[in-house]
Formats: sequence, C-alpha cells, structure tokens
Amino acid sequence: MKYLFLAFALCMPMAMSAQQTLNISVKNPLSTDRTDQPVVLSLQDYGEVRSALVTCGNQEIPCQLDDINLDEQYDELCFLSDLKGKEEKTYTVTLFKEGEPRTYPARVYAEMLMRNDKVKEKNKHNNFVSSLTVRGDCANSYNLLHHHGVDFESELNGIRIYFDKRQTLDLYGKFQKRLELEATQFYTSADQKKAGYGDDVLWVGNTFGLGAFRGWDGKEPTMIDPVKNRTQRVISYGPLRTIVEIIDQGWQYPSAISHQPSAVNMTIRYTQYAGHRDTDVDVFFNRDMKGAEFSTGIINVKGSEEFSDKKGLRACWGTDYPSTDTVKWSRETVGLGILIPQQHIVSEEPANKDNYAFVVKTDNRHLAYKVVYCSANETFGFHSAKEWFQWLKTWRKEVEAAVKVKVNSEK
Repeated sequence: MKYLFLAFALCMPMAMSAQQTLNISVKNPLSTDRTDQPVVLSLQDYGEVRSALVTCGNQEIPCQLDDINLDEQYDELCFLSDLKGKEEKTYTVTLFKEGEPRTYPARVYAEMLMRNDKVKEKNKHNNFVSSLTVRGDCANSYNLLHHHGVDFESELNGIRIYFDKRQTLDLYGKFQKRLELEATQFYTSADQKKAGYGDDVLWVGNTFGLGAFRGWDGKEPTMIDPVKNRTQRVISYGPLRTIVEIIDQGWQYPSAISHQPSAVNMTIRYTQYAGHRDTDVDVFFNRDMKGAEFSTGIINVKGSEEFSDKKGLRACWGTDYPSTDTVKWSRETVGLGILIPQQHIVSEEPANKDNYAFVVKTDNRHLAYKVVYCSANETFGFHSAKEWFQWLKTWRKEVEAAVKVKVNSEK
C-alpha cells in the first residue's frame, strides 16, 4: 500500500493545475551528518496555495502547510531534510491552487483539553479545544484546562505550559523515543508506567522552569500580570512541527523610562519540530519595546551542577522530586539548557535558590531564543552532566550553522 500511495501522489500534479514549481537547494555547512533539519518556505509571493508536493529525486518527502495568522490562507510550507556532512540536496516543491494538504504520519503532537467532570481517568479526558481566552481577573485559570495548559511533544520531549501568570514550561520525561502525550495526557497511569511510558519529571513552582519568559523590575523576575486577557491556542498540530501561542493582551508592563505601567500586547510562540529535543521560542510585541528589560532562564534544580559559556548558553544537571508528594513520586534527574543570542542579553545573573537567570532585551518588537532538556530516564539520551554539557556545546554549533537554503523558480 505504501508504494501505491506514492505512485498516486506523484501522479497528482498531472491532474491539477500547478501554481508554481520551485527547486530548493539545501546545504549542510558542517562536516557532521544532520537529520530533520527544518526548511521553511514563506508562501507570500506565490498567491493562494491549497496543497503541495515535495520530492527529492523520485522520493516523496513529507511536508506541511501552516496558516500562521489563522486567516484561512497558508503562509508557510515546511519540510525536514537529512544531510550528510557538507552534502547538498535539491528538492522540488510543487505548489497547487487546489486540493487538500497531503496526510503523513504524525511525528509531533499538541493538545488542549477542558476538564470533563464525567471522566474519572486522568488520561482519558475528551473536551478538546484549540483556543481558550480568559479575562485578567479570572480567579483560577490554572485549573480550567486539563493538565493545566496546552501541551506538545516531539518523539524526544514533552512540554506543558501553565495557563496562569507564571506561563511556566513543565517537563515530561520519556524512556522511549516516541509520541506519548495523546495516551497519557501528562498523567501517566500505573499500567502505562509498567508499559514503559514516561511522566512528569520536574517541579517548577514559581521558577522559570524551562525558559519561561517574564518581566524584570530591575532586581528580580516579575510575572506576566496584570493583563486584560490571557490566551493559549494551537496554531498547528503537525505532522512535522507543532506551533502553540501564549497571548497576553494589555500586559501592564512597567516602562523602563518612566517606571509606570504601560500596556502592551505580547505573543509568545513555541515551535516544536519532529526529531528535535530543542524548542524555538519567539516573543512578539505589538509596539517597539526598545529600552525595556525582561528575563528568562532555567530553574536551579536542587543541588544542580551549572554550566555556562558566558555567551548565552546556560545549563544545569540536577535531581529533585517532581512533586511535593515525596511518597508517591521518585526523584528525577534532568538536564536543562537555554540558548539566547548575545544581542538580546543585558546580563547573566548570578544563580540563586530558584533560577539561573538572564536579563534580556529587544531593539524592536521581537526576540528569539531556544530551550532544550533531557531526562536521565531516556534509553536514547544522556546520563551524566558531562555528557549533557558536551552535547550542548555541539548543539550550539549546529544552531549557529543552520542549513543553507536557496530557492529557484522553475516556471
């Protein structure tokens, strides 16, 4: 059946009017092999696109069309490239004015759920939603959504973001490299644990957790509060990347100049690619925020060992209980990391009992950084601080040497 589907898919362009055919060259600048390298094509110059086909030679390559601004028009096409050291590949992208996006096996997952009082099992709730907005005076937004906020994953990780003023990233640790959150909903049952499923591996409290974005009052981080409205929503469910957003409308952020509250709308976008344990974080403001200072970082896991290259890469390796219930829960060992471009860094703050923090800035309306983690439970991952910190150094080199993409129009 797989071969029949491929043959059918490759014949589809003959029956449909192609809007544009593009040749895209993708080159690996490093001498090391790399897998699942994202290639993202903006569609703004190609008119309306309803479906697409990506091939390399005679092989169909899974691709994804995304409507980023939710206006019912696709804005971006994404596919993933596997490249040997210094290799360059040419992909053919055919865009169509009609049809539906092709279906490929899911390699990422995202989920938002309202609680269902009729369901007793914590991993079988079924009130699915794609977006939820609450007023700033909502008494307990944290408990409105099942697992306390949107969650998402690749085969290597699993993250939920708390739906409250903390907006903290909490972590799910896996034993096997696979998707699990649809089955466990972040609340792994005893039977699932016996079957090798993962579970929550981090206690976050009021800390950054893994790279939560916060305000800065000149001395310490501040929560995203007060706000007029707070929203969580899923932009894309996959199959190659999932995109979720946190929207804080009317955030009363103190001005760096006058120190008086000044309302701003902020959108924090998290993009998770298949095959990746790292997550992209993009922060957007609706006005110029030059001069304002913010903060982010990672939790100081109890008794953790710290690493910093003093150039924006900071990490830790530590062990703690993921819950205040130390009877039902075992201690978990995790490695955390954050990578911030140097142009965004105001200062790297000394570690305190809660966080390894950065003070950050933007010269306009946008800033971006990456977060990453591992669980020592992984059969496929890292099991010591030395291994973790060494991998992070390699990771930084790969981030800074992104694959080179060149687009050529064929017709």
